[in-house]
Amino acid sequence: MQSRMNQIRNLDPLGDLPLSRRELLARSGMGLAACGLAGVLADQGALVSSAEAAGAYVNPMTPRASHFPGKAKHVIHFFLNGGPSHVDTFDPKPSLEKYAGKNLPNENLRTERKTGAAFPSPYKFKKYGQSGIEVSEIFPHVAESADELCIIRSMHANVPNHEPSLMLMNCGDQTQVRPSVGSWITYGLGTDNQNLPGFIAMCPSGYPIKDAENWQAAFLPGAYQGTYIDSQHTAIDKLIANIRNADLSPGQQRRQLDLVQELNRRHAEKRRNDAALEARIHSLELAYRMQIEATDAFDIQQEPKHILDMYGPGTHARQTLIARRLVERGVRYVQLWHGAGQPWDQHDDLEVNHRKLAKECDQAIGALIKDLKQRGLLDETLIVWGGEFGRTPTVELPTPGSNAGKINGRDHNHHGFTMWLAGGGVKGGQVYGATDEFGFAAVENKVHVHDLHATMLHLLGFDHTRLTYRYAGRDFRLTDVEGNVVRELLA
Repeated sequence: MQSRMNQIRNLDPLGDLPLSRRELLARSGMGLAACGLAGVLADQGALVSSAEAAGAYVNPMTPRASHFPGKAKHVIHFFLNGGPSHVDTFDPKPSLEKYAGKNLPNENLRTERKTGAAFPSPYKFKKYGQSGIEVSEIFPHVAESADELCIIRSMHANVPNHEPSLMLMNCGDQTQVRPSVGSWITYGLGTDNQNLPGFIAMCPSGYPIKDAENWQAAFLPGAYQGTYIDSQHTAIDKLIANIRNADLSPGQQRRQLDLVQELNRRHAEKRRNDAALEARIHSLELAYRMQIEATDAFDIQQEPKHILDMYGPGTHARQTLIARRLVERGVRYVQLWHGAGQPWDQHDDLEVNHRKLAKECDQAIGALIKDLKQRGLLDETLIVWGGEFGRTPTVELPTPGSNAGKINGRDHNHHGFTMWLAGGGVKGGQVYGATDEFGFAAVENKVHVHDLHATMLHLLGFDHTRLTYRYAGRDFRLTDVEGNVVRELLA
């Protein structure tokens, strides 16, 4: 036994010995058997707790089973940053024509928002598909797939401010630091491709409001944080920093990484359940494996010309096509931001700007729905479209230094707005809920953001009340202590 102790001591570059009896056994014969079993179980995505109990490092992104079989395996979330106007996109309100230029008979609207007269939509609406769903003229390509859409016209949030509403939509809480939806989903399911991040957020030209908090892991292990991609770039070296090593060959990198990872794992054996250390081990390994896989996944020039033409030109078209390539390769959650800042925040010049913004993304989103369907991926990919809130059915009053002299935009509105879902177990070709006749507030089958999150988790196979993480002495969940699955949305 003493001889074996000396051998192990000589092999330990960390110099952390003497060993305890438990550590000695773990590093000797019995430990080897446990580590071997842990590796097999991790590869199979089963009995992760057994591997952890054996003291072995377990990849936090190892695929895991959900509470029950879910219809969705992946999520693509289009975030229209700034708050698109529901009454100009997917919630037509002909009553606004009757009151054009006049005060609406809605005292709550006039006193709360301090807005002006009724502002009818400058766009025409048309019925599409067998379902006859009405969609604005600025989204003709999305409208072609109307029978795949489940349009929720009765969404509501808590406050009419960007920052808290972004946090509520992305993290389930408007004030406290909480994990994002993508982080919860990868925590619950892992991911199917260990050579790519499980959660990717693409936002061209920089960060949105609240920066990386929108895809934060918060108190979940750091491995579940979203990986940010600045999708304005086309070269892989600019899309993903340090994706290539100009000084070392892949073989040299592999040997170097193996040594570093072995030291890290030995260090981790004495510090079990250290989330920060485990996240660092995972990130080093992932960074190495991404050099080949990411280069392939982000290269849309591998697509045939008819697919490139189908998605159309521009940054948003490119990142939408990349999203399809990512879910094809097993990435769990992809969030696509339409621009940094708040491009959809039209307090003025709404007619020009909403049309311009819709044109930037409509063709690509419409193409994605059709493309996923023809590849047999739509049924397992949940598409989510929307912003943090909607906009008022009345004009924004002029304010100094902002829209001074202009009366052609809309203010923020959290009382009622629209989001739509498609694929992933959703019942398409339906409109659920309604706002009042002017589009100010949700009045029929109201759906709160917590209800939306509960429904998304259900589609992925989770009971939202049971997907929890213990932190600071209590169990936390995405929906806090609220939220109900909206079963009418399910196929």
